Amino acid sequence: MSRFKAAVVALFCLACPAAAEVNDAAIAAKRPPKLLSAFGFFTDLATQQADPALAGYELSSPLFTDYADKSRWIYSPTPAPSQTDGVLQFPVGSALIKTFHYGGQKVETRLLLHRADGWAAYPYVWNDDGTEAELKIAGKTIPMDTPHGPVTYRVPNMNQCKACHVDAAKSFQPIGPKLRNLNLGDQLARLAAHGVIEPAPADTPAVPDYRDTGLPLEIRARAYLDANCAHCHAPGLPADTSGLYLNWEETRPVHLGINKKPVAAGRGSGGLLVDIAPGQPDQSILMYRILSTDPGEMMPEIGRSVVDEEGAQLLRDWIASLD
Repeated sequence: MSRFKAAVVALFCLACPAAAEVNDAAIAAKRPPKLLSAFGFFTDLATQQADPALAGYELSSPLFTDYADKSRWIYSPTPAPSQTDGVLQFPVGSALIKTFHYGGQKVETRLLLHRADGWAAYPYVWNDDGTEAELKIAGKTIPMDTPHGPVTYRVPNMNQCKACHVDAAKSFQPIGPKLRNLNLGDQLARLAAHGVIEPAPADTPAVPDYRDTGLPLEIRARAYLDANCAHCHAPGLPADTSGLYLNWEETRPVHLGINKKPVAAGRGSGGLLVDIAPGQPDQSILMYRILSTDPGEMMPEIGRSVVDEEGAQLLRDWIASLD
């Protein structure tokens, strides 16, 4: 190539936008960047076009958050081991990215970053134009009109994140990415091909989608409780002392709340006597707390400001069916 042609090519390349790349230094930094764009997770922030290094994923049974839609991605420098129990152990340098939105209206993007000293959570709130998101360590309350009506959307602060994102050893951890929650369609094979997880065993368990009305009522109800309650209500997790375990693996009726008296009765019980009164949804503390929007009574304690009407009806139907 002549010097003239080389100069022309160089000038042309300088005029072109550089391809975005994930900023590993920003993930590892003790102090996170002020703006989401600094991480390089998206080649186009406005459209949420993800960098090719990110792998998009879905959960079979998602957590309810004021009817918000959620878009999720994994960034991992090496594949996470495919253990079939518990949350996948992504290596240092990994990031879990989740954007909450209502259709095209982006609200926040939460990051879980695995740094050398452990996992950390950071919420980024989008501007009105949806072109950039800014770090809000203290969280934010955002009154919104949504397709499901008005909501008081609450972006959690870092301490609120710690209320749920802890494991049995009391260390901060992700919640959702378990193989059983990722096992839908060909997703596990796709994530393995992308290089963010190791190939999963053929007999990997799967939690069904509680929104699938073709499934048995009990299976749907248990999947809903696992997604919305078991990050606290499981052995060794924050609500362990309650003795109410709502994780998918639990089989003991008393720990599932059947005719179980609460450990500490208070106004959260609504004056009711047991967590689940078989055949009597309106006499069940679980229903009372699911239907409440009082911060001192409702469950989950954070993450919603309105009642999940469809989820509440599912639990009502299940409890009514119990003998």
